[in-house]
Amino acid sequence: MSAVTPDVGSTTAPSPAFASYGLLGLPLAFVALPVYVHLPNVYAQQYGVPLAALGGVLLISRTVDAVVDPWLGRWGDRLYRHSWQAVWLAAVLLALAVALGFAALFFPPATALSAAGLWVWVGAALTLSHLAYSGLGILHQAWAARQGGGALVQSRWVAWREGFALVGVLLASALPALWGWPLTTGLLVAMLALGLFTWQRLARRALTSAVTVPQSHAQDGSLWQPWQHAGFRRLLMVFMLNGLASAVPATLVLFFVQDLLQAPKAMEPLFLGLYFAAGALSFPLWLKVIDRMGLLRTWATGMALSVLAFVSVVTLGAGDTTGFLWVCALSGMALGADLTVPSALLNQLIDRCGERGRTDGAFMGWWNLATKLNLALAAGLSLPLLGLWGYAPGQQGADAVLALSLAYGLLPCVLKLLAGWALYAGLMRRPDLMAGPATAHPSA
Repeated sequence: MSAVTPDVGSTTAPSPAFASYGLLGLPLAFVALPVYVHLPNVYAQQYGVPLAALGGVLLISRTVDAVVDPWLGRWGDRLYRHSWQAVWLAAVLLALAVALGFAALFFPPATALSAAGLWVWVGAALTLSHLAYSGLGILHQAWAARQGGGALVQSRWVAWREGFALVGVLLASALPALWGWPLTTGLLVAMLALGLFTWQRLARRALTSAVTVPQSHAQDGSLWQPWQHAGFRRLLMVFMLNGLASAVPATLVLFFVQDLLQAPKAMEPLFLGLYFAAGALSFPLWLKVIDRMGLLRTWATGMALSVLAFVSVVTLGAGDTTGFLWVCALSGMALGADLTVPSALLNQLIDRCGERGRTDGAFMGWWNLATKLNLALAAGLSLPLLGLWGYAPGQQGADAVLALSLAYGLLPCVLKLLAGWALYAGLMRRPDLMAGPATAHPSA
């Protein structure tokens, strides 16, 4: 028996093919942002859930979700090894679970539940949403990795997926306030259905040029297979340092806007919207840079742009909203490189290490675990540092403002520079680790 993997990863693939694949990224990002941003406010304000209890439920649910990711990836490998039909059925069921979990979270039977029952309801709905979201996301990411096609083609798969994801973030940040939760939930369901439909059509067309993986080969490998490749270990180290540098300002941005810039609250959506819009609009530019410079040098360029943006933060003071808009625009452009290059490098590494069609999902699972760990580390690093340096939310004294400026502006620069050094020393000076089987260098 052989496993059939759709393969459309040629340099002649038209843009509609990439768009058909990437569209599912919109509802996946759309469902993620309300769960992380709106949910605490809804349950604290409307249902009177204590923040401490809600924080504990969120922490437990997110921890379970992150730890399970590698196993979800391995499960995805087994589905792909079986058939595309198995992957498709799983994707549909996971999408249904995502929609049900989302609806359960924002439309709880609050009048029929005690306080303890409401906590249980939130925990169960959160866990369902998180696990279904992660499983569907890993299946979707692994499909692109299985297409091969080289650096530019992989960058295009990733860029379209992440570009739609940024559109989803922008919609999810605005629509709940404009439309309310019933219409927002309806749009999520419609976009999930449309994203699944376009992905299914693309995959079915691609089956005519499928890659057949012998079953005996496809059964090799394990959950821990990615860690046997030195290229993966080094790429993951760069990815985590760089991701942490991006997650720290994301954690602190509202504190910075409110207490250092002292900007009107109405400007907060403008800052965030410009950041994400600049990221989405920068994808075509980064694809051209990748075509000219390659993935590694493009990533280094994006890191340099981010440092240039954030180092200027220390010059800003109360009322410097125009200067901060420039910071948002430049750092948003750098975000485009951060979203395109690392995933494309990972997909290329999977291919060149001989793992395509074999352990793609396991790679994606560990990658997603690292992504979520970065978010936790950002809060765990930056918030205690701010406290040690004398800042607390609402304080606008000179010492507090200086601490906030250092944590929001200089700390990300230090982390970005460390990531750049790791990129140069670990990957750019060892191109063999990204260009061939890494098992030849098990201890590198």
